[in-house]
Amino acid sequence: MCLTLALFSAGKAHADDPCADYTPQQRPQNVGRDIVGQELDKIQDQGHMLFAVYEDFPPYSWEEGGQPRGVDIEIARIIAEDLGVEARFNFVDAGENLEADLRNNIWKGPLISGRVANVMMRVPYDSSFKCRVEQVVFTGQYAAESIAIAYDKASYPEEKPVPAYFRFDTVAVENDSIADFYLSSFAGGQMAGNIQHYTTMADAMTALNSGEVMAAMGPLSQIEYGLSDSSDVHQPPLAGFAVSKWTLGVAVNFRYRPLSYAVDDAINYALQDGRIAAIYADYGLSFQEPER
Repeated sequence: MCLTLALFSAGKAHADDPCADYTPQQRPQNVGRDIVGQELDKIQDQGHMLFAVYEDFPPYSWEEGGQPRGVDIEIARIIAEDLGVEARFNFVDAGENLEADLRNNIWKGPLISGRVANVMMRVPYDSSFKCRVEQVVFTGQYAAESIAIAYDKASYPEEKPVPAYFRFDTVAVENDSIADFYLSSFAGGQMAGNIQHYTTMADAMTALNSGEVMAAMGPLSQIEYGLSDSSDVHQPPLAGFAVSKWTLGVAVNFRYRPLSYAVDDAINYALQDGRIAAIYADYGLSFQEPER
C-alpha cells in the first residue's frame, strides 16, 4: 500500500481520507531486485502455493478425515487452479488480534516454528486498518459477512427475537466476539445476566439446538451452518451496531504485488461466473456480495 502527499491538501487531510490520522511507517525498501516481484514466478515454477487458513473454523476451514474442508479451502483452490498450481494449507490458530495474525502468517513469521504463507484467507477488509499494516496488501475481496440472530422456533412461534428480548430471554454468543460486546453493552448492560458464553460459535449453536438457550447471535454463515430442524435465523435491524456487516478478502506480502494482482484476478473471475456463490450454496450458506 502506498500513502502519498497527494492525499493531503495544504497540509490538511481530506475529511473522507481513512488514513488521515495515521503517520506512515518507514517501510523497508532495501530489498534486492531478485526478490521483488518474483514470488509469482517462483510459485508457478514449484507447482504449489501455501494458504494460511484458520483451524477448526467451520464452515470456513477445518480438517475432516485428514482432508481440508470449508468455504475458504474451496476458494483457495480456485485461486491456485487459476495460477496453474496446487493449493496447500497451513491451519493456524487465531492470534491476539488481526495484526498479530498477519505478522505471523504473511510478512514476518511466528517466533517459534511455523511458516509464512503466500496468501492468508478470511481477512476482514477495512480502509482504516490497512493504513496501519503497510507490510501487507489487502486484496481479493470475495464475500461479505454479517451478524444474525438464530432462534428456537418453538420459543418464538410468531415474533422473531430482537436484541431487546434478551433482557428476559437467554442468548448464546461466542466469547469475546463482536456479538458478545454488542449485547453486553446494549441497553446499559441490562441483558448481561441472560448472555451465555461459549468457546466457539459452533458450541453456541449446539446449545441452541439442545434447548440450553432460546437464541444465538453471531455471523450469518456460522449460524446457518449450525441450524437444525428446531431452529431458524433472521437479520433484524441492529441499532447502534456499527460493524454488523463487513467485507472479507485475502492478504499478501506487500513485496509481491504481481502475486496479489493474480490472486485478485482469480477471485474476480470466480465472482463473475458464480463459482464462489456456488461454493457457499454447496455448504448450505447464503452468499453475500463483497464490496470491491
